[in-house]
Amino acid sequence: MANLVGRVYRVNGPVVELEGVTNLKMLDMVQVGPQRLIGEVVRLKGDHGFVQVYEDTTSLRAGDEVYSEGFPLFVELGPGLLGNIYDGIQRPLEVMRKKQGVFIQRGMHNRSLDTEKKWHFVPLVQTGKEVSGGEVIGQVQETARILHKIMVPVNIKGKIIAIKPEGDYVIDEEIAVIVDEKGKEYKIPMVQLWPVRRPRPYLKRLSLEEPLLTGQRVIDTLFPVAKGGCVAVPGGFGTGKTVIQHQVAKWSDADIVIYVGCGERGNEMTDVLLNFPNLIDPRTQRPLSERTIFIANTSNMPVAAREASIYTGITLAEYYRDMGYHVALMADSTSRWAEALRELSGRLEEMPLEEGFPAYLPSRLAEFYERAGKVKTLSNDYGSITIIAAVSPQGGDFSEPVTSHTKRFIRCFWALDRELANSRHYPAISWIDSYSEYLEDVKNWWHRQISPEWEKLRQNIMELLQKEQRLLQVVKLVGTDVLPPSQRLVLEVCSLFKNGFLQQVAFDQIDTYSSARKQFLMLKSIITFYQQADGLIKKGISIEELREQPIFNEIMRMRQKFSEDMLEELNNFPRKVEETLRELDL
Repeated sequence: MANLVGRVYRVNGPVVELEGVTNLKMLDMVQVGPQRLIGEVVRLKGDHGFVQVYEDTTSLRAGDEVYSEGFPLFVELGPGLLGNIYDGIQRPLEVMRKKQGVFIQRGMHNRSLDTEKKWHFVPLVQTGKEVSGGEVIGQVQETARILHKIMVPVNIKGKIIAIKPEGDYVIDEEIAVIVDEKGKEYKIPMVQLWPVRRPRPYLKRLSLEEPLLTGQRVIDTLFPVAKGGCVAVPGGFGTGKTVIQHQVAKWSDADIVIYVGCGERGNEMTDVLLNFPNLIDPRTQRPLSERTIFIANTSNMPVAAREASIYTGITLAEYYRDMGYHVALMADSTSRWAEALRELSGRLEEMPLEEGFPAYLPSRLAEFYERAGKVKTLSNDYGSITIIAAVSPQGGDFSEPVTSHTKRFIRCFWALDRELANSRHYPAISWIDSYSEYLEDVKNWWHRQISPEWEKLRQNIMELLQKEQRLLQVVKLVGTDVLPPSQRLVLEVCSLFKNGFLQQVAFDQIDTYSSARKQFLMLKSIITFYQQADGLIKKGISIEELREQPIFNEIMRMRQKFSEDMLEELNNFPRKVEETLRELDL
């Protein structure tokens, strides 16, 4: 039951100052004015309080009443989350559209989950069993691929004295009763609430070992990310941040994908919401939306709601992580979230730092990225959250505060290059400015699952790319004709690698995805060509003669020639390259 906790004293955009405050705590969720607009307490000073409101504050006036139920901003967790589209405070947009049309009215509130739909519940424990928070007591088949596990709320421990038999129930119906050691009974439904700013607990954080395979060669081979890691994807407008996130969402081997559109342009978010439901999961041949949750928050929505959308997304990710799933969280983009922090800080008249951002920007970024990771859950299972966060620096300036602070808390950096994007080279990830610190973590997986040669081959191609970068500076001054043949070969091989390996066509049925095995064999073919050609160059064979060889064009086209069911043929291709070039030496 909501109680009166104060009255509106002043309205300053999304920040509302209260007077006569009673029984309020920091981060309490409040309902402001006659329309009960949702807000959150961000500052308390004497009998005055400051609330950031997540809806339009137009028409609010001094004296309007403010109510609170005494608990923080929360999300509903339970069956039915997958496939839904929410706003920043977990209001179901599709349900609201059906009720009131395409424009959301202020103060409109709906339950986040369908309270009328029945789910087939299967109990996994019997009466008399001692259980504790996070333990799985039943399951529901949420989608064809995802088995939703019903867990004991984390603050409850005791003995199960009643549990419903297998059958169909709505989410609010109690499916178990637990009594603690003091004799207090807890009725457990399939839905539970969780405050978004509080990380969900786990038993132990684990070291990262397995890569998140995306099927994108420039990522998996050159700049891999481990499951449980954090990636920043900075780039100016039009460099392909959304394209990369689409590809990773579709092709990565994550179990669950949560896409947070944080303050993005309305047309971009519309494009995502229209296209995603039509995408087919290549592993199950069912709609990709069956393992995806969308949180839509566009740039014309109230700026404060951007901050809430990030916390809502990461909390939903932690919920599925606790079930033992590997979750990929796409945040597009954290720059818009930081702009919300800057806006609210200015309204609160706090002392700004560089470019007007608040002094606590780094700590807020750290809090967000620290919620990623691979963990041992309370139910002794293993799950992970991988954060792939787009950053939108103005003018592509990576030295601006959000990008520079983000680099302090992530270990993988996919820097998007405008020149590559303008030349239609996608993914436009720069092999010069990008890096990954997860190589040591994932190399054993590559050696064990693919080949012990992987690390050496990757190191060889990275050294060639670095040599090419130095040579290009010379070429700009004097041209390629003055270079010795061995250096011209480096330029040719790097061009072959960039066009035949790094470039990837998302609309090509074969090229859109490359398995780890295919990537390794393609890389081995290119390195084999370089090693054999380097020996031939020293024996007097010209670069032009090497380029005229049919095998050169075959290497260039192998990304689209060899499909995933032709890997045996591709496995023999490096030997074919070696034998073909060896014939030139005869």
